[in-house]
Amino acid sequence: MAEITAKMVADLRAKTGAGMMDCKKALTENQGDFEKATDWLREKGLAAAAKKAGRIAAEGRIHGVVREGSKLGALVEVNCETDFVAKGDDFKSICETVANTVIDKSPADMEALKAELGNMITEAVARIGENIQVRRFARYEVAQGRVHNYIHGDGRVGVLIEMTAAGSVDAEALKNLGQELALQLASMKARFIDRTQVPAAEIEHEREIYRAQLINEGKKPEIAEKAANGRVEKFYKEICLLDQEWVKDSSKNIAALIKETGKELGTEITVTQFVRWEKGEGIEKKSDDFAAEVAKAAGLQ
Repeated sequence: MAEITAKMVADLRAKTGAGMMDCKKALTENQGDFEKATDWLREKGLAAAAKKAGRIAAEGRIHGVVREGSKLGALVEVNCETDFVAKGDDFKSICETVANTVIDKSPADMEALKAELGNMITEAVARIGENIQVRRFARYEVAQGRVHNYIHGDGRVGVLIEMTAAGSVDAEALKNLGQELALQLASMKARFIDRTQVPAAEIEHEREIYRAQLINEGKKPEIAEKAANGRVEKFYKEICLLDQEWVKDSSKNIAALIKETGKELGTEITVTQFVRWEKGEGIEKKSDDFAAEVAKAAGLQ
């Protein structure tokens, strides 16, 4: 069998755009024959898949899986190029596999997750014909309590929340609380559990902005200072889950809801962590100017 050198792999990668490991495998499978290896990559769709990797993937879905009696859960975001593909059963199956891999393998980071997935994503790109990317994941596990997930709008928004309980609790009651908290997070977009998690620099930045706004409105500096503190309090109630008014009953905040539920169940319940994601948030989406595209095609630009 011909020796497969690093240069051969690099040359094949340069020609086809396929991944290094795929190029090495192609050469190995074809005894070092460059042309046959090229054809092998094309037949497998791996060369085409590599070319699609640079295309913008801002569609897709947030997907969650909870198992082991709701003690273990994962949330993932997998992106593709079009909403049509995102709604297909094939893509949904990919998301399910990724989430279950996160649960089963507990990868330390994205590189570790990609290693666990192997060629699954590359093969899916070749099969479906769009760029597909696993963007992020979260994995929670509790010994006592509940991991709860909520997916809204066919994968547009996803929430994963971890709650611990000081003692054994009624599973259905804890599930109901988890759902209420997940709905709250999905709709009200809290960024922190409580005030202790908010960076002091962020609060001071907001206070300075409020103070400047009030002075520009004609308030005296000492009045502006007091009023700015009041606006900071309002800011806390916007970004901290426990400070937020419950969307179903504005007479109580989320901290009161959790405390009330814990009292009914006879144990202390604590929200220890959560994530709330929106599909494609932060990804710069391609902006197509159809008129300009037509004009360019017609030679008018």
